[in-house]
Amino acid sequence: MIELDNRTSLKINTDIIDAIADSLTKKEIELIITDAKEMREINKTHRNIDKDTDVLSFPYEEMPMSPLGSIVICSSHVEEKAKELGHSQNDEFALLFIHGLLHLLGYDHEIDDGKMREEETILINKFNLPQSLIVRTEG
Repeated sequence: MIELDNRTSLKINTDIIDAIADSLTKKEIELIITDAKEMREINKTHRNIDKDTDVLSFPYEEMPMSPLGSIVICSSHVEEKAKELGHSQNDEFALLFIHGLLHLLGYDHEIDDGKMREEETILINKFNLPQSLIVRTEG
């Protein structure tokens, strides 16, 4: 189940997001959609990086009945990348959601020898989405 907190005017069809989440976990996920200013503040506070970013993940401590964690997605990054790459905002949002969700599940593309990229590729194919975030940044 996804607990959505949309703090922006970005309109997203959550059907695909729900399907992606249901395919990987039964735990609750907090999903926050925010603007670049708030994203920058979150990134600075929690990662000591003073700039906005597209997606951040915050896993919760593993306990019985606990939610999986929080995913924060920046609406302006969704809009800009969708336009730049010629696909829908829903597709871009789904790609960022997958990326954030895989981080909540313990994947880390910076150290996992391609395991996260493999899992992203499987999900992208399963849900008929465009090229993944990791593939784009490695290109």
